Amino acid sequence: MESQSSTRLGALEKLKSFRGIEKQRSFKFLSMEKQQSFKERRSKDSPGKRGDTELHLAARAGSVPHVQKIFAESDPELVGELAARRNQDGETALYVSAEKGHADVVREILKVCDLQSAGIKANNSFDAFHIVAKQGHLDVLKELLQAFPALAMTTNSVNATALDTAATQGHIDIVNLLLETDASLARIARNNGKTVLHSAARMGHVEVVTSLLNKDPGIGFRTDKKGQTALHMASKGQNAEMLLELLKPDIAIIHVEDNKGNRPLHVATRKGSTIIVQTLISVEGIEINAVNRAGETAFAIAKKLGNEDLCNILKEAGGEAAKEQANPPNSAKQLKKTVSDIRHDVQSQIKQTRQTKMHVQKIKKRIQKLHIGGLNNAINSNTIVAVLIATVAFAAIFSVPGNFLESMKDAPDPSKMTLGQALVASNAAFIVFLVFDAMALFISLAVVVVQTSLIVVEQKAKKKMVFVMNKLMWFACLCISAAFIALTYVVVGRDDRWLAWCTMAIGTVIMLATLGSMCYCIIAHRMEEKNLKRIRRSSTSQSWSISVDSDTELLNNECKRIYAL
Repeated sequence: MESQSSTRLGALEKLKSFRGIEKQRSFKFLSMEKQQSFKERRSKDSPGKRGDTELHLAARAGSVPHVQKIFAESDPELVGELAARRNQDGETALYVSAEKGHADVVREILKVCDLQSAGIKANNSFDAFHIVAKQGHLDVLKELLQAFPALAMTTNSVNATALDTAATQGHIDIVNLLLETDASLARIARNNGKTVLHSAARMGHVEVVTSLLNKDPGIGFRTDKKGQTALHMASKGQNAEMLLELLKPDIAIIHVEDNKGNRPLHVATRKGSTIIVQTLISVEGIEINAVNRAGETAFAIAKKLGNEDLCNILKEAGGEAAKEQANPPNSAKQLKKTVSDIRHDVQSQIKQTRQTKMHVQKIKKRIQKLHIGGLNNAINSNTIVAVLIATVAFAAIFSVPGNFLESMKDAPDPSKMTLGQALVASNAAFIVFLVFDAMALFISLAVVVVQTSLIVVEQKAKKKMVFVMNKLMWFACLCISAAFIALTYVVVGRDDRWLAWCTMAIGTVIMLATLGSMCYCIIAHRMEEKNLKRIRRSSTSQSWSISVDSDTELLNNECKRIYAL
């Protein structure tokens, strides 16, 4: 019976342990499942570093299966909203994939996009179509054009089309594709009036200029808000081939003047480009001595700039300085120009004064910060020294020389003494010690109480408090010094009083020299402050430029390396 019961108990124990192991395993399995589901849910919901969604990350990586999986797992009614979601830079998933040149991903995203979501602009005012034109991804651009041809007409913040963006970058394939789509894109000007031809000519992309002129030869005469043509823009560069290409449709463009009367030759001369000047003067029918509205020829401009090479080249071609104008400018125009110059000078002076004032304000704040830091350090130092002096003064009274009366049997005169009394209590030097020690102790405690209880915010009040506490600490130092000197007269005895006198002489000299030099620093600082205030009062009646001569002077006057309170 006992063996049967023991075997039953063993079996029950094994069964219990097996069930416990199973429970532990099931618990671990459930916890792992929960952790994995939490990680999956977190990866789906949490954004990337730039606020990218999971679709953004898949589009950036160019993973078509991942993009398809995201669309398949999403609600069909919310797929369009998912594609239109933007990250912190304002970029949609279509924008990201288009920028990276992932044509397959763009094709998948376009299936769930409409024209409005496809034209969403990022924070840089570029939409997906513009960024493709800038990056030069021709296959991606074809996908976008096939899905939404109207995207070619969108503009950025400066009213530049994708054609303008592609022309600026020199992507000739994209330029040709967009011109075939709609040739009128070449006539859309930016906010400053510059067309695509202006941009391509300024950047020196000859193939782009050729393609634009083949589509629309008359675009060469389009001017911007300054009255400049594409030939004016090309004259600012160094590409002679560009000039010849722009002159092919109509050579008369070489005579077009901008708002200041400058022709391309004037512009090239002012830029100092020898190659461009030589190319322009070689053109048949050019007027070398054409005069702008300032009455200057190209030769006069080169002479004014001191460019000898250009002067020689223009002189050999017949260039000369402008003769006296037939219609000299009237006095009204001269007065207008003078007023304009004066206004410009005044505005620049006001701007410079504001910048100087802001700079001085920054210096003033920095100086105030240094002052406040110095005051706080002084307060902390005073508190530490006050605690130290109070500790020393408190301990000194209980460690006097000769100890204390512990038994009446040891009393020299029992009728005049009590237990615990110092044996040297009747000594005059001890009395002096006790008085000065007590004064040092209670003054230090008063400083500690004040500085740990008062919170001073205003700088002047804080400075005054530091001044008062500092002088109290001076007096406490003098008291503890006097107490120490008085106690030396008890310690050395009557036969060696000269040691006590030497100690007093040394202490007196050192303390008087220290406090005297501190008083001198205080007086000198106060006198400098008064002089500085007087200078400020006198400078307020004068101009700002006199009151603030330089940052170095200001730092030398107001930000002293050391001063005493």
